[in-house]
Amino acid sequence: MNYTDYYKLLEVGKTATQEEIKKAFRKLAIKFHPDKNPGNKDAEDKFKLINEANEVLSDPKKRKKYDTLGQNWRDFEQGGKRHGANPFNNSQQNYYSENDGNGSFGNGNNSDFFEQFFGRNSGNSQGGRNGSRNSKRKGSDFETEMELSMQEAYHGASRVIQLENEKIRVSSKPGAFDGQVLRIKGKGGKGSGAENGDLFVKIRVLEHPRLSRKGDDIYLNQNIDLFTAVLGGDVVVDNLSGQLKVKITPGTQNDKTIRVKGKGMPLNGKPELFGDLYIQLHVDLPEKLTEKQKELFEQLKSITLK
Repeated sequence: MNYTDYYKLLEVGKTATQEEIKKAFRKLAIKFHPDKNPGNKDAEDKFKLINEANEVLSDPKKRKKYDTLGQNWRDFEQGGKRHGANPFNNSQQNYYSENDGNGSFGNGNNSDFFEQFFGRNSGNSQGGRNGSRNSKRKGSDFETEMELSMQEAYHGASRVIQLENEKIRVSSKPGAFDGQVLRIKGKGGKGSGAENGDLFVKIRVLEHPRLSRKGDDIYLNQNIDLFTAVLGGDVVVDNLSGQLKVKITPGTQNDKTIRVKGKGMPLNGKPELFGDLYIQLHVDLPEKLTEKQKELFEQLKSITLK
């Protein structure tokens, strides 16, 4: 049984903060995740070890014991093994489970140090009573991401997430926003004498080729011809809710922004309310004029400058 240096394994110093440990773990876990290294036994073993290291160092009490005892862990009785499993079946997405809120990925065959020192005690009656009490443990929380187009964020959408033995349909309400987290209660890891963990789905809204979003407002650029800018008229713009006719007032200047109230994104959870639409107008000047058109412009110029 070899001593495992968890700090060296996570590539952090012994004075690393909890946030530094968390960042280091996630970086390495993504690198060595079995989904990214199919058939690579070395990567799989490394993944299990960094998962174990994180579970110890991210828990202040366990970390203190580890820092205090070091290689003397062999002096402690062997406890029961804890086994976890990746809940996502052969998924290529960046799914992971959060164990006790510390960000531990859900695959957990533990090495000798973790099993002997941090395992549950067994044997004497007092240890038995403690083991029984401690066996009641809420299941791990799982996390994943769900990508939506801006159109889907506007109308609401759903995705089917494949867990190990179950398919779960996750739906977003109209007005979903980037970074929003949906919680599906009881769909995380199985509890031990307690309730199951939860599934947390983080929404990523993809960029739109023409539109941008700020809060619940939508912004777009719209070209208009010179004559519409000068004389006024109507233009049709493509919005997330469909085509929209917008009135242009005579004498509209280049880069003018007009506001169309209530034509932005629906407010998440309040679909009867909407943000606003802001349209920046760009006047297209004619690049090639016929002789007749030049003549008319000259006449217009002479009249205007008088």
